[in-house]
Amino acid sequence: MRVTVVQMNPGADKAENIAQARRLIEGAVAEDRPEIVSLPEVWSSLGGDRTVRQANAEILPAAGSNEPGGPAYEFLRETARTAKVTVHGGSIIEQGPEKLFNTTVVFNPDGTELARYRKMHLFDITAPDGTGYRESNTYGAGSDVVTYKAGDVTVGCAICYDIRFPDLFWKLREQGADLIFLPSAFTLATGKDHWEALIRGRAIETQCWFAAPATWGKHTEGKGEARFTYGHSLIADPWGHVVAKVSDGTGWATARLDPTVTARVRANMPVLEHRKRV
Repeated sequence: MRVTVVQMNPGADKAENIAQARRLIEGAVAEDRPEIVSLPEVWSSLGGDRTVRQANAEILPAAGSNEPGGPAYEFLRETARTAKVTVHGGSIIEQGPEKLFNTTVVFNPDGTELARYRKMHLFDITAPDGTGYRESNTYGAGSDVVTYKAGDVTVGCAICYDIRFPDLFWKLREQGADLIFLPSAFTLATGKDHWEALIRGRAIETQCWFAAPATWGKHTEGKGEARFTYGHSLIADPWGHVVAKVSDGTGWATARLDPTVTARVRANMPVLEHRKRV
């Protein structure tokens, strides 16, 4: 199975973000012919103030229905159908009854929704550069561990800050995950030190492939302050080797997931069987 991670530089203009995603996906599909293509976290709306986020949020159709959704949702569905690929839609902003949700939606090559995951762990931290982030002011937290099937591969869902909480990834492995997606908008301040280390660590622990599409570069928050995300979208194998990576700027990277690598790593070191709950 060939998997592509797309790296974007989104902002607060939803229409421009969709156009950017379309160009990158079309290029990746034409050149690399992946079976799964993935986008970053909040690729359709990054930056702006609360009013902008509310305006860019979408009410998602009932799961499993064929009802129409908003522009980002429909773009993902139509891309899957047109390109005949599975689209792991990074995450978009979902309008909830009280708060927003940071939500992944996945479509199979027929344009049918395969999975929906709401980010569990909310980014309420002060970064090393002193910048404060309080996602819980705007977003609610998800509660469901989500996997889906893409061909013969079981895929697990996570988003960005989730990577710092190993229990979620053990749950995904226990539910049969072979590949875990981690769409992200990792800050530059934390990403330069922790991004690759955390992903490789989770890959080694769970013996899963990791595909981590990320946002890169500058965007502007509601009061005009500049924020920077790290990028360096990557794919890591179950031994923790980085097998594909995007450099600075927008673009994509593609890797072939070899099931014999997964089988060999797990057979030689059966950590799931050895694991003790303490």
